[in-house]
Amino acid sequence: MQPTSDTTKNNIQLIANRLGFSDCKIARVKRATHADRYLDWVEQGCAGEMVWLERNKDKRVHPGQVLQGAQSIITLAFNYFPGSQADDSDYKIARYAWNEDYHDLIEEKLKDFDLALADMGGKQRYYVDTGPILERDFASDAGLGWNGKSTVQIHREFGTWFFICELITTLAIQPDNPLPDHCGKCTRCIDNCPTQAITGPREMDARRCISYLTIEHAGAIPIELRCLMGDRIYGCDVCLEVCPWNKFAKLSRETKLHARMSIFDHKLRDFLNMDSNSFRKTFAKSPIKRIKYNRFIRNVCVAIGNTGTTDDIELLKPYATGDDPLIAEHAQWAISELQNKSN
Repeated sequence: MQPTSDTTKNNIQLIANRLGFSDCKIARVKRATHADRYLDWVEQGCAGEMVWLERNKDKRVHPGQVLQGAQSIITLAFNYFPGSQADDSDYKIARYAWNEDYHDLIEEKLKDFDLALADMGGKQRYYVDTGPILERDFASDAGLGWNGKSTVQIHREFGTWFFICELITTLAIQPDNPLPDHCGKCTRCIDNCPTQAITGPREMDARRCISYLTIEHAGAIPIELRCLMGDRIYGCDVCLEVCPWNKFAKLSRETKLHARMSIFDHKLRDFLNMDSNSFRKTFAKSPIKRIKYNRFIRNVCVAIGNTGTTDDIELLKPYATGDDPLIAEHAQWAISELQNKSN
């Protein structure tokens, strides 16, 4: 199949812009550049409990296995930067979770994109974090930024604060050219990782990552890592925050991703007065709801153990003797930490 005309490619990029995407580049369908590295990473157990990364390996390493007749991958960036967190907040939440769940928001846009491409004669599969595709490889192939030493994708115009999503399509579209690596000698992301989860340039042990521990990990957080989590109760932005390319960051045009007051009008200790019903109400439409109540309270207990005072011990005691063993263990740990600080 011959590549589409420049006019068709321009139209595709115009559609992306009208739907609110920040950038749109094209990669060709092929075996992923770092397929072998991904396979080795999974084999070494670095994915932790993220077992879905071990499934559909053939599809992950080659998008042609996802969609018969696939020719191109439309790679898209969606800027989500919501600004800075209020200085008086005593807990941290990853910026992407400050308001509505981006999956729901972006999937609606991808559905509209799919319909437009179908009118051009294409068949598509589209994903935002949810599909069997090594998306950063193809984003880099297409020149949608480059993969930084933290493994996070970096864009020259808006730094690290963007989601990657893609449409695998049967349309043969002229691919874009990759960008050179602009990280240079900088190692800020590696040097500043609180848990040393970034073990080398573009090497990540997810089992040590605070984002993994507070979100994907279902069990007890390793004791040796709890003190390193500080006041973070959902995700971690450190390796993004320290990236010098974020001096170019621009506030997202999508207000549904800006900070929602109902998420930040609390003090950390207030969450210990929250039952499962109020948790669901507070974090309705938020990605935070995905970790469910017990994992959230687990995270809160760790943060209070790190940053609280002895005044918080009475609030922790009911959890320490409660029916949920996961919460109880972390509440007991937090009480012990606070008592040790007072001695």
